[in-house]
Amino acid sequence: MTLEVQLVGSTTQMAIVRLQPRQVVYSEAGKFLFSSGDVLMETKLTAPSAPVASPLSQGGFGGGNGGAGLGGLLRGAMDVGKRMMAGESFAFTHFSTRGGDGLLALAGVLPGEMRAIEMDGRTTWFAEKDAFVAAEAGVHFDIAFSGLRQGFAGGEGFVLEKFTGVGTLLIGGAGDFIDINPADYGGRLRVDTGCVVAWDQGIRYDVQRVGNLNRQGAMTALFGGEGFSLATLEGNGRVILQSVTIDGLAKALEKNAGAGDRKTGIGMGGLFSGSSD
Repeated sequence: MTLEVQLVGSTTQMAIVRLQPRQVVYSEAGKFLFSSGDVLMETKLTAPSAPVASPLSQGGFGGGNGGAGLGGLLRGAMDVGKRMMAGESFAFTHFSTRGGDGLLALAGVLPGEMRAIEMDGRTTWFAEKDAFVAAEAGVHFDIAFSGLRQGFAGGEGFVLEKFTGVGTLLIGGAGDFIDINPADYGGRLRVDTGCVVAWDQGIRYDVQRVGNLNRQGAMTALFGGEGFSLATLEGNGRVILQSVTIDGLAKALEKNAGAGDRKTGIGMGGLFSGSSD
């Protein structure tokens, strides 16, 4: 049974999910918006498809559907340990319904677009850290590492989210999305590292220096606004890019923080920064 998902909104989207009995969706903390009263919510340490056992029923570590005993305990501990090391959510919230059409709304933590990706069991998807919003129980969430060189050079960290299995995967980002295949443009794209949202297994991801180590290269890096590195995406596959970088959004918010107070010449903000008439 295919998960019924409707993406609502323009550049600030939410996913409206209608849950049928026996369908399970899980998400990270902070992605839930609202639900109907018949939707059940349960917090567990693992995604539903992870092979770990329930700590109450089987003596395991997480809330998965298999892998009892010591093996399940170790696998659950490794999954949680990887997420903690990557700075990801410690636990997942699981949503289900016992009857009727359960209404569930989810969204990313930044104002932007979303994508519903149908996983077919044959294709692996990779996403930048924090892109994950929610997924069906048949989609397995894991942490992958792109390598120290790519991570430190790219400035976005070397932690990737990795998805396999069957079902609907929901990802989100900042601003608007564009879907693009490098094969349609000579097989290679150069992208600001903060614009990369997700890509499938047909794509090779790397980070390369902007220009040469000379005067012009330094000018481009320091004053061109791109830093010293760009992401390179090569191959024949699907790439999802976003129009707003998290770093750019953070800098814009920081730059304009208190702008209203400066205009009025009053530093109190809020109620006290308005007109005195």
